[in-house]
Amino acid sequence: MGFDERRVHRFGGTERALHWLNAGAFSVMLATGLVLYLPFLAQAISARPLMKAVHLAAACAWLTALLLVVILGDRAALRRTRRQIECFDDDDLRWLRRRPALQGRFNAGQKAHAILQVALAVLFTVSGALLWLGERNTALRFQGTIALHDVAMFIAGGLVVGHVYMAFAPATRPALEGILRGTVPADWAGRHHAKWKADPSPAPGFAGRQLPRPSRLALAVAVAVLGAGLAGTTLLIRDVLAGSARSGSNATAQGVVR
Repeated sequence: MGFDERRVHRFGGTERALHWLNAGAFSVMLATGLVLYLPFLAQAISARPLMKAVHLAAACAWLTALLLVVILGDRAALRRTRRQIECFDDDDLRWLRRRPALQGRFNAGQKAHAILQVALAVLFTVSGALLWLGERNTALRFQGTIALHDVAMFIAGGLVVGHVYMAFAPATRPALEGILRGTVPADWAGRHHAKWKADPSPAPGFAGRQLPRPSRLALAVAVAVLGAGLAGTTLLIRDVLAGSARSGSNATAQGVVR
């Protein structure tokens, strides 16, 4: 396929894979988490143990998939993207104050959104792990862990709603093409990301670039991570469903005694 001067390459395959893995896993965890959080949904679905198992399995699969993308994907592109997101210059600060300012590959709002989502992902992982471990060891039950997990869910949910709205808003809709196809219209890039459009250096994962071939060590680590992820997911599902079955048996036995 030839180069189209009317379009600019914005995201490589590794970045797009990372984005859609996050989007898919978060959607599943948010949906099942709401069922666990809202009593009327749990009663309507009548499958709380199953929803809990799916919630935990999605979390384990999400972490496994993220590691696999980092191990097997274009790590150089991910490092460049991380540096671009972490760097806030004077134009970014002016943009945040709603003053006219030229923007790079990511505007200040996108940078802040990405940093917040990473911080929330860490909170989800730590608080979720403590909630699961606390069910098995009372020494690991900490006051406020559930509240922290719930607050993180509402904040992340609000950010995602705003993110989806911006993806479909007419003025910023071309950005969605970047995460779907990898490229965006050149004229749109010039209007919204003028500094990036004017930069002659290629974007991470630019068109025509060959993905680095994983080393044998990387492949071995990826296989180990995949195996551990599958084993962990299986054990989580079995643990949750077995615990639910035991609770049901105990409730039945108590009813018979009465």
